[in-house]
Amino acid sequence: MRASTFQTLIVGLLCLAIASLSGGLYKQYQRVAELQRTNTQYQQTLDTLQRDSNALKDAQEKLQFALKDLKQMVDSGEQQANTLDPMLDQWAQEIQELRDGLAARATAADMTALRARLEHIEQQFLEFKSPPSTSPPTPSVTKPKQTARPKPVPLSPPFSVLSVESRGGERFLAVAPHDSRSLMDVRLLHSGEQLGAWHLKVLEPNAAIFAVATQPDQTVHLP
Repeated sequence: MRASTFQTLIVGLLCLAIASLSGGLYKQYQRVAELQRTNTQYQQTLDTLQRDSNALKDAQEKLQFALKDLKQMVDSGEQQANTLDPMLDQWAQEIQELRDGLAARATAADMTALRARLEHIEQQFLEFKSPPSTSPPTPSVTKPKQTARPKPVPLSPPFSVLSVESRGGERFLAVAPHDSRSLMDVRLLHSGEQLGAWHLKVLEPNAAIFAVATQPDQTVHLP
Protein backbone atom coordinates (compact mmCIF):
# COMPACT_ATOMS: atom_id res chain seq x y z
CA MET A 1 0.00 0.00 0.00
CA ARG A 2 2.79 2.35 0.74
CA ALA A 3 4.30 1.92 -2.76
CA SER A 4 0.94 2.58 -4.38
CA THR A 5 0.37 5.65 -2.26
CA PHE A 6 3.78 6.96 -3.15
CA GLN A 7 3.12 6.47 -6.84
CA THR A 8 -0.21 8.20 -6.53
CA LEU A 9 1.51 11.06 -4.78
CA ILE A 10 4.15 11.28 -7.49
CA VAL A 11 1.51 11.27 -10.23
CA GLY A 12 -0.44 13.95 -8.43
CA LEU A 13 2.62 16.13 -8.07
CA LEU A 14 3.44 15.61 -11.75
CA CYS A 15 -0.13 16.60 -12.68
CA LEU A 16 0.12 19.71 -10.53
CA ALA A 17 3.47 20.57 -12.08
CA ILE A 18 2.11 20.04 -15.59
CA ALA A 19 -0.99 22.12 -14.79
CA SER A 20 1.12 24.88 -13.30
CA LEU A 21 3.50 24.76 -16.26
CA SER A 22 0.57 24.84 -18.68
CA GLY A 23 -0.90 27.87 -16.91
CA GLY A 24 2.44 29.64 -17.03
CA LEU A 25 2.86 28.80 -20.68
CA TYR A 26 -0.64 30.07 -21.44
CA LYS A 27 0.08 33.32 -19.65
CA GLN A 28 3.35 33.64 -21.55
CA TYR A 29 1.49 32.95 -24.79
CA GLN A 30 -1.07 35.66 -23.96
CA ARG A 31 1.69 38.10 -23.10
CA VAL A 32 3.55 37.28 -26.31
CA ALA A 33 0.32 37.75 -28.30
CA GLU A 34 -0.29 41.06 -26.54
CA LEU A 35 3.26 42.15 -27.26
CA GLN A 36 2.79 41.19 -30.90
CA ARG A 37 -0.38 43.25 -31.09
CA THR A 38 1.38 46.16 -29.43
CA ASN A 39 4.30 45.74 -31.81
CA THR A 40 1.89 45.73 -34.76
CA GLN A 41 0.27 48.93 -33.51
CA TYR A 42 3.67 50.52 -32.99
CA GLN A 43 4.69 49.42 -36.49
CA GLN A 44 1.53 50.99 -37.97
CA THR A 45 2.15 54.17 -36.01
CA LEU A 46 5.75 54.18 -37.22
CA ASP A 47 4.61 53.71 -40.84
CA THR A 48 2.15 56.60 -40.45
CA LEU A 49 4.87 58.80 -39.00
CA GLN A 50 7.18 57.81 -41.84
CA ARG A 51 4.55 58.73 -44.45
CA ASP A 52 3.91 62.04 -42.68
CA SER A 53 7.64 62.68 -42.56
CA ASN A 54 7.97 61.95 -46.30
CA ALA A 55 5.02 64.24 -47.08
CA LEU A 56 6.52 66.98 -44.92
CA LYS A 57 9.84 66.54 -46.69
CA ASP A 58 8.15 66.83 -50.10
CA ALA A 59 6.28 69.94 -48.96
CA GLN A 60 9.53 71.43 -47.71
CA GLU A 61 11.23 70.79 -51.06
CA LYS A 62 8.30 72.34 -52.95
CA LEU A 63 8.42 75.34 -50.62
CA GLN A 64 12.12 75.75 -51.28
CA PHE A 65 11.53 75.67 -55.05
CA ALA A 66 8.68 78.19 -54.66
CA LEU A 67 10.91 80.48 -52.59
CA LYS A 68 13.63 80.20 -55.23
CA ASP A 69 11.17 81.12 -58.02
CA LEU A 70 9.83 84.00 -55.92
CA LYS A 71 13.33 85.32 -55.36
CA GLN A 72 14.01 85.15 -59.11
CA MET A 73 10.75 87.03 -59.80
CA VAL A 74 11.67 89.70 -57.24
CA ASP A 75 15.13 90.09 -58.76
CA SER A 76 13.60 90.31 -62.26
CA GLY A 77 11.04 92.87 -61.04
CA GLU A 78 13.80 95.00 -59.54
CA GLN A 79 15.75 94.87 -62.81
CA GLN A 80 12.63 95.86 -64.78
CA ALA A 81 11.92 98.68 -62.33
CA ASN A 82 15.50 99.95 -62.68
CA THR A 83 15.05 99.87 -66.47
CA LEU A 84 11.59 101.48 -66.52
CA ASP A 85 12.26 104.31 -64.07
CA PRO A 86 14.53 106.31 -66.45
CA MET A 87 12.10 105.66 -69.32
CA LEU A 88 9.15 106.91 -67.26
CA ASP A 89 11.10 110.03 -66.29
CA GLN A 90 11.97 110.65 -69.93
CA TRP A 91 8.34 110.18 -71.03
CA ALA A 92 7.12 112.54 -68.31
CA GLN A 93 9.62 115.17 -69.47
CA GLU A 94 8.58 114.75 -73.13
CA ILE A 95 4.88 115.02 -72.22
CA GLN A 96 5.57 118.20 -70.24
CA GLU A 97 7.51 119.64 -73.18
CA LEU A 98 4.60 118.81 -75.51
CA ARG A 99 2.17 120.51 -73.14
CA ASP A 100 4.34 123.60 -72.93
CA GLY A 101 4.69 123.67 -76.71
CA LEU A 102 0.94 123.30 -77.24
CA ALA A 103 0.24 126.04 -74.71
CA ALA A 104 2.68 128.36 -76.51
CA ARG A 105 1.17 127.52 -79.90
CA ALA A 106 -2.36 128.09 -78.63
CA THR A 107 -1.34 131.50 -77.28
CA ALA A 108 0.28 132.44 -80.59
CA ALA A 109 -2.85 131.35 -82.49
CA ASP A 110 -5.05 133.46 -80.23
CA MET A 111 -2.81 136.48 -80.79
CA THR A 112 -2.91 135.94 -84.57
CA ALA A 113 -6.72 135.80 -84.59
CA LEU A 114 -6.93 138.88 -82.34
CA ARG A 115 -4.47 140.78 -84.55
CA ALA A 116 -6.53 139.95 -87.66
CA ARG A 117 -9.73 141.21 -86.01
CA LEU A 118 -8.03 144.42 -84.88
CA GLU A 119 -6.72 145.06 -88.40
CA HIS A 120 -10.20 144.54 -89.80
CA ILE A 121 -11.80 146.91 -87.29
CA GLU A 122 -9.09 149.49 -87.98
CA GLN A 123 -9.77 149.23 -91.71
CA GLN A 124 -13.48 149.78 -91.15
CA PHE A 125 -12.77 152.78 -88.94
CA LEU A 126 -10.60 154.35 -91.67
CA GLU A 127 -13.33 153.79 -94.24
CA PHE A 128 -15.95 155.50 -92.09
CA LYS A 129 -13.55 158.31 -91.20
CA SER A 130 -12.71 159.28 -94.83
CA PRO A 131 -14.86 162.39 -95.85
CA PRO A 132 -17.43 161.94 -98.63
CA SER A 133 -17.15 163.84 -101.94
CA THR A 134 -18.67 167.43 -101.69
CA SER A 135 -19.22 168.06 -105.42
CA PRO A 136 -22.99 168.31 -106.04
CA PRO A 137 -24.31 165.91 -108.62
CA THR A 138 -25.61 167.25 -111.95
CA PRO A 139 -29.42 167.06 -111.99
CA SER A 140 -29.54 165.68 -115.50
CA VAL A 141 -26.84 163.13 -114.85
CA THR A 142 -27.87 162.03 -111.39
CA LYS A 143 -26.95 158.45 -110.89
CA PRO A 144 -28.68 156.20 -108.45
CA LYS A 145 -26.82 156.00 -105.20
CA GLN A 146 -25.07 152.74 -104.78
CA THR A 147 -24.89 151.43 -101.29
CA ALA A 148 -21.53 149.96 -100.41
CA ARG A 149 -21.79 146.33 -99.57
CA PRO A 150 -20.33 145.88 -96.10
CA LYS A 151 -17.51 143.45 -95.83
CA PRO A 152 -18.34 140.37 -93.81
CA VAL A 153 -16.74 140.39 -90.40
CA PRO A 154 -14.52 137.32 -90.04
CA LEU A 155 -15.65 135.00 -87.32
CA SER A 156 -13.40 133.85 -84.57
CA PRO A 157 -13.24 130.04 -84.53
CA PRO A 158 -14.37 128.35 -81.31
CA PHE A 159 -11.02 126.59 -81.13
CA SER A 160 -7.30 127.30 -81.39
CA VAL A 161 -5.29 126.19 -84.40
CA LEU A 162 -2.12 124.53 -83.07
CA SER A 163 -0.22 123.20 -86.06
CA VAL A 164 -0.35 121.10 -89.22
CA GLU A 165 0.52 117.42 -88.79
CA SER A 166 1.52 114.95 -91.52
CA ARG A 167 0.27 111.38 -91.16
CA GLY A 168 0.86 108.86 -93.93
CA GLY A 169 1.44 111.59 -96.50
CA GLU A 170 -1.82 113.36 -95.55
CA ARG A 171 -1.98 116.79 -93.88
CA PHE A 172 -4.12 117.24 -90.78
CA LEU A 173 -4.99 120.39 -88.88
CA ALA A 174 -4.38 120.08 -85.12
CA VAL A 175 -6.95 122.08 -83.12
CA ALA A 176 -7.97 122.26 -79.45
CA PRO A 177 -10.43 124.28 -77.31
CA HIS A 178 -9.19 127.72 -76.26
CA ASP A 179 -9.05 126.91 -72.56
CA SER A 180 -7.56 123.43 -72.99
CA ARG A 181 -4.11 122.50 -71.75
CA SER A 182 -4.46 118.72 -72.14
CA LEU A 183 -3.25 116.49 -74.98
CA MET A 184 -6.52 114.56 -74.73
CA ASP A 185 -8.42 117.58 -76.14
CA VAL A 186 -6.28 117.90 -79.28
CA ARG A 187 -8.10 116.80 -82.44
CA LEU A 188 -6.77 116.28 -85.96
CA LEU A 189 -9.04 117.51 -88.76
CA HIS A 190 -8.73 116.29 -92.34
CA SER A 191 -10.24 118.07 -95.33
CA GLY A 192 -13.97 117.32 -95.30
CA GLU A 193 -14.23 116.88 -91.52
CA GLN A 194 -15.83 119.36 -89.15
CA LEU A 195 -15.71 120.47 -85.55
CA GLY A 196 -19.05 121.81 -84.38
CA ALA A 197 -20.43 124.14 -87.07
CA TRP A 198 -17.01 124.66 -88.68
CA HIS A 199 -16.44 122.44 -91.72
CA LEU A 200 -12.86 122.23 -93.01
CA LYS A 201 -13.02 122.64 -96.79
CA VAL A 202 -9.42 123.19 -97.86
CA LEU A 203 -6.12 123.04 -96.01
CA GLU A 204 -3.78 125.44 -97.81
CA PRO A 205 -0.06 125.87 -97.10
CA ASN A 206 -0.59 128.97 -94.93
CA ALA A 207 -4.30 128.98 -94.14
CA ALA A 208 -7.32 126.78 -93.56
CA ILE A 209 -10.64 127.50 -95.30
CA PHE A 210 -13.73 126.66 -93.24
CA ALA A 211 -17.38 126.62 -94.27
CA VAL A 212 -19.76 127.84 -91.55
CA ALA A 213 -23.54 127.52 -91.76
CA THR A 214 -25.30 130.75 -92.89
CA GLN A 215 -21.91 132.45 -93.11
CA PRO A 216 -19.37 133.00 -95.88
CA ASP A 217 -16.27 130.88 -95.94
CA GLN A 218 -13.87 131.72 -93.13
CA THR A 219 -10.11 131.84 -93.57
CA VAL A 220 -8.01 130.96 -90.55
CA HIS A 221 -4.30 131.62 -90.84
CA LEU A 222 -1.95 128.89 -89.71
CA PRO A 223 0.57 129.58 -86.96
